[in-house]
Amino acid sequence: MSKILISADMEGATGVTWPADVLPGTPQWERCRPMFTSDVNAAIAGFFDGGVDEVLVNEAHWTMRNLLLEQLDDRAQMLTGRHKSLSMVEGVQHGDVDGIAFVGYHTGAGAEGVLAHTYLANSLTGVWVDGTRASEGLLNALVVAEYGVPVVLVTGDDLTCEDAGGYAPEARTAAVKDYVSRYAAVCRTPARTARDIRAAAREAAALAVRHEPVARGPHEVAMEFDAEHLAGAATCVPGVERTGERRVAYTAPDMYEGIRCFKAVTTVVSSAVEEQYG
Repeated sequence: MSKILISADMEGATGVTWPADVLPGTPQWERCRPMFTSDVNAAIAGFFDGGVDEVLVNEAHWTMRNLLLEQLDDRAQMLTGRHKSLSMVEGVQHGDVDGIAFVGYHTGAGAEGVLAHTYLANSLTGVWVDGTRASEGLLNALVVAEYGVPVVLVTGDDLTCEDAGGYAPEARTAAVKDYVSRYAAVCRTPARTARDIRAAAREAAALAVRHEPVARGPHEVAMEFDAEHLAGAATCVPGVERTGERRVAYTAPDMYEGIRCFKAVTTVVSSAVEEQYG
């Protein structure tokens, strides 16, 4: 028996290029939801083509209520909704996942890429783990490694696929669009991206083999913001210290604690942002 967890984000989905495409409640978001669901369905189909027995999809974007359950491949199940212990990779901690797929992912804050960011759409201008600039992909890959789960598939724009080479060099990738600017891309059609994702997932199924958990802690996590007061707000979280005018850092014993502290910091910081002035 083999089980895949799909962590599904939306900024890296087929056709998505600007904020309204991913902001719940907008007409553009409604238009893009079927394309997002199509990407996930293609991954599900590919994994079953490759011999996987079970697929759980963890909704990982914004309100975590974006995928169309009524259009989802009925061989899979979906975990939807917010406030999950491990957020984007919730479900990996139960010991029954053999591989994880990052579908619809994007590059990190401060980097080139379509809708590039790390957790917060704005405010964060950079995140580093042990000195390496970190995307959500890298952060989540470090978390799942502690449970012995390999990243086997990454989809998103072409730069996201390049980024995956740094944290999951064995993973299969499928680019659904090519970066032009943060809000523009050369996009492939849903029919084409579905074929590409399905083929990549079929190959990736063979990589879904649990390994010994990786313990690489402690980790130093550094964060840079676009405004001074946000660094001050972040220090409300115990263990987070100011290291510069717009920078903070903290040390975590492992990435389980590291990602939970990161969630706490981003939650506090987002509450300190005022409309227009940030």
